Amino acid sequence: MKLLAIDTATEACSAALLHGEDLVEEFEIAPRRHAELILPMVDRLLAQAALQLADLDALAFGRGPGAFTGVRIAAGVAQGLAFAADLPVVPVSTLAALAAGDDSGAARLLCAIDARMGEIYWCPFAVVAAGTPVPAGPERVSAPGVVSVPGSGDCRGLGSGWGRYPKILRERLGDEYAGHDGDCYPRARHIARLARREYAAGRTVPAEQAVPVYLRDQVTQQ
Repeated sequence: MKLLAIDTATEACSAALLHGEDLVEEFEIAPRRHAELILPMVDRLLAQAALQLADLDALAFGRGPGAFTGVRIAAGVAQGLAFAADLPVVPVSTLAALAAGDDSGAARLLCAIDARMGEIYWCPFAVVAAGTPVPAGPERVSAPGVVSVPGSGDCRGLGSGWGRYPKILRERLGDEYAGHDGDCYPRARHIARLARREYAAGRTVPAEQAVPVYLRDQVTQQ
């Protein structure tokens, strides 16, 4: 399979190319430079693999939640590239991408991205027998003080929400707190791996349906 993945939903900007079993990624922490960096990253990855856009099977992107501008950039780039090459698109949750990057062995994960304005985007995950994190609840945006994680067992925190509110979130987990990494970000390499599974299951969308997920907008509408 040949799949290109991009993510610009947080301070990090990344692109990854999955070509068979080979996975190559470009990654940079670059706030406010995503629009400048993402297409050159894509061009370099394709050139290194001697591929054209039309040679790909699919595109994937981090569909959010995350920074409004960043999520829009990823969706816009994915749409434009997919239209140009008539490719299907796999939207991937940025919170799921965080969970997919964990190798701590914890039974549960609490992924959280700083949403500004005193809130976080968050979702709990359970790590199933095969070592794959699966959502244990809906994606939400809220104050960190109301976060809860279903189930029992060690729970590890991931994402910039933990970097912003470590004390509050640790208190929410109590004795089940198993450490955290507040400096990790969604990465295109993890989006690519998740997207490969989604593609195999037939869960793709046409370019015009590759839209961002804005949890804060959804909450307002409700």
